[in-house]
Amino acid sequence: MSAYLALALSVGLLATIDTWLFVVPLAAFLPGLVWISFIAWGCHFHSGAGVKGMTTAIVGMSFGALVGMVAVLLASGLLAGAGDLAAPIAVGLGAFVICLASAIPALATIPASVYGFASIAGPILLAGMTPLQAIVPTIVSIVIGALFGIVSEKFANVLTRKTAEPAAVAADRG
Repeated sequence: MSAYLALALSVGLLATIDTWLFVVPLAAFLPGLVWISFIAWGCHFHSGAGVKGMTTAIVGMSFGALVGMVAVLLASGLLAGAGDLAAPIAVGLGAFVICLASAIPALATIPASVYGFASIAGPILLAGMTPLQAIVPTIVSIVIGALFGIVSEKFANVLTRKTAEPAAVAADRG
């Protein structure tokens, strides 16, 4: 099977399972957060795939989610007196921190942190969670997505492997 078709089959099948997990058994804990899983899955591949891509997705996105949580807390707390500028200032500070943190090798992939920063807004704005309630479901969704990334990669690799020629046949040609 071609690598192209194998990846499509792997991702399609596993996307069905990932969505089912979020819609059925994990729905109460991770309400509607499958999209965060898909972002982490994509982040895994654009971050180089393999263990490196998975690690980058989990570490970078989780860090970004934590920075996003703090930004929301600042906007509704310490910066609330800034009125309509509270959220923009908090987001600007968060982006500043993410960029500075990229000097740390594990956080060097700025887009991964930005994806996590943006992801935490979903549970807060769409599921009505507080920032503190949203952080664990966001990070769990990130981990699930990154794991689906590496599993889909490995499954696609299995589908592209050629079956080994029996030793007796190879010996006869020798």
